[in-house]
Amino acid sequence: MTPPMSKTVLVTGASTGIGRATALLLARRGFTVYAGIRRDADREALGRAVTAVDLDVTDPDQIAAAAKRLDHLDALVNNAGVGVTGPVEFVPLDALRRQYEVNVFGQVAVTQAMLPMLRASRGRVVTVGSVGSWITLPFGGPLCSSKHAVRSLNDALRMEVRPWGVRAVLIEPGSIHTEAVDKLADEVEPRLASLGPEGRRLYGDAYRTMTATGVREERAGSHPDVVAHAILHALTARNPRARYPVGKKSRLMSTLGRLVPQYALDALRLRALGLS
Repeated sequence: MTPPMSKTVLVTGASTGIGRATALLLARRGFTVYAGIRRDADREALGRAVTAVDLDVTDPDQIAAAAKRLDHLDALVNNAGVGVTGPVEFVPLDALRRQYEVNVFGQVAVTQAMLPMLRASRGRVVTVGSVGSWITLPFGGPLCSSKHAVRSLNDALRMEVRPWGVRAVLIEPGSIHTEAVDKLADEVEPRLASLGPEGRRLYGDAYRTMTATGVREERAGSHPDVVAHAILHALTARNPRARYPVGKKSRLMSTLGRLVPQYALDALRLRALGLS
């Protein structure tokens, strides 16, 4: 469905995967789309249907420049994110900080910069979280904990901006096949190297097993377009849902995370990942 009038939307992390699929879908549906990218080469992949803007969500100057460039904004799609995995005991703290700088602090910084315009337009903030906020996997502590933080912050934001007619919606993808999944297999050994000799000795085999299982699962996951259509609904529905579980196993995983006792859930997770 095409919006009744052209709406202006900013999509962060639009270079690949969910962000690119969302930016292109919204452009086809009549939105004026500003797509946040970090590399000039990404402009070609997006084509001319959207306006690419340099936007590293960890760079305050780029955030300020993007806000200044937009004199009107109807919607923000917080999609930029990275994924760090590894055992809590040995995960490099710089990598853990990077996880939060992008997934948490970066999203908040962009939201803060854009909210004055969204308040004026009675617009919407749509944030891409994860079912990982409900069910943490072994070696997924850095990524899943950042998604826990995103969910909690979105819950607070949803209530805080309601008086001005601004809607804050959370998208919770399950297994989605993106380019990031295809790169993960190549990153296993470099990430293990970052753990040091003792980290590799203690956790190397289990980490390789978990990663191999996870990559197979994600490669069999839903196409990013499934998430893009959920975001479209969140932007155009008269009364959008507070949360949208979307993609393969999203409802199952979030339900298990809420209802199954923790030790039973631990056993299920370990067995599913081949770690029991």
